[in-house]
Amino acid sequence: MFASSKSKAMYTSSRLGQLWQVLTPILNAGVYFLIFGLLLGAKEGIPDYVPWLVTGVFLFSFTQRSVTSGAKSVGTNLSLIRALHFPRATLPLAYTVVEFQQAMVALAVLFAIVMAFGVMPALTWLLIIPIVALQLLFNMGIGLIVARLGAFTRDISQLIPFITRTWLYASGVIFSVASLHDRSDFIKENPWISDVLEINPGYVYIELARQALLPPYVAQTDPQVAATNPGTLWAYAVVWAVVVLVGGFYWFYRAEERYGRG
Repeated sequence: MFASSKSKAMYTSSRLGQLWQVLTPILNAGVYFLIFGLLLGAKEGIPDYVPWLVTGVFLFSFTQRSVTSGAKSVGTNLSLIRALHFPRATLPLAYTVVEFQQAMVALAVLFAIVMAFGVMPALTWLLIIPIVALQLLFNMGIGLIVARLGAFTRDISQLIPFITRTWLYASGVIFSVASLHDRSDFIKENPWISDVLEINPGYVYIELARQALLPPYVAQTDPQVAATNPGTLWAYAVVWAVVVLVGGFYWFYRAEERYGRG
């Protein structure tokens, strides 16, 4: 409840209120399309580039907001922590659930955008349910990790925008990760970087969502920007969700008695 009220308070000073939760990724997608898609040619070889791009932006925004709110979850609730005895892990978890609720609204908008560009619903769209569920578990884990960091190192909140922006670029939100081997001489000389990028959880959940929502992307994509094998992606998605959630909870719980002191 406290997380929900904090989230609402963030938008009370703007006329459009919580609508910005949806407008922000749409506007970001528009900027990325103009700069990277058109001017820099990132859309080459990718059919339905706009739905492809918007899917990446919306899915990554869910994780990005979870990280940002998680980092502040303990510091902004110090008075509550000092006044009441309760499991501190409920703070970052509650913030992530609030972001999940917002993500559900954003997904409805995403479906509408995808259909507006001529991609019709298919049975594969149902795969979005387990994909987002696994992403939610991953976000909970990463939220717990940054919550502990933010509780004892307040300056981390100033670094997070730079970290998440770098993560966005490394997650194939704007361009195909597979195409980097042909676009970048540096990656040609260091092919292991492509493998690391494809293991990246940001890329994994986005790519799974694209393959579920955009069957033409899988069937028609240029071989140079070919999609990663779905079975491999599902394996990565499950491992990331379980490992980060369990590890994040353990990492956060180890400092349970120290939150709110000092």
